[in-house]
Amino acid sequence: MTQSNEMNEQEEPTLYEVIGGEIRIRELVDRFYDLMELEAEFAGIRQMHPTPIDGSRDKLFWFLCGWMGGPDYFVERFGHPRLRARHMPFSIGLKERDQWLRCMAWAMKDVGIAEPIQVALMQSFFQTADWMRNREG
Repeated sequence: MTQSNEMNEQEEPTLYEVIGGEIRIRELVDRFYDLMELEAEFAGIRQMHPTPIDGSRDKLFWFLCGWMGGPDYFVERFGHPRLRARHMPFSIGLKERDQWLRCMAWAMKDVGIAEPIQVALMQSFFQTADWMRNREG
């Protein structure tokens, strides 16, 4: 096999690698939750989280690492994410969905995620956040 063929057969980098691995995902998650705690516009989703919010920070970090193609920390600790089932106890409508998405978009911008990656992530995040809704409005 020639060097050229070997290069063509290499795998594409995962989103986890492209973003910058654990350090960048932790930075994103921390900024997301910092904004949630600091900005009044996110009060609705903040009240759904426990105080202190450290456990929620860890769970989102663990989930995103695996979801982006890195280590499956969440699955190792809790099994299949079952996102909808895990969020069913919370009343999630359009307002909560949109607060979550706005907070994540702001966090991605603040930590310097490249715009094309932000766009792709927001499409995926929207689909998931909309699927999490369990009430109208």
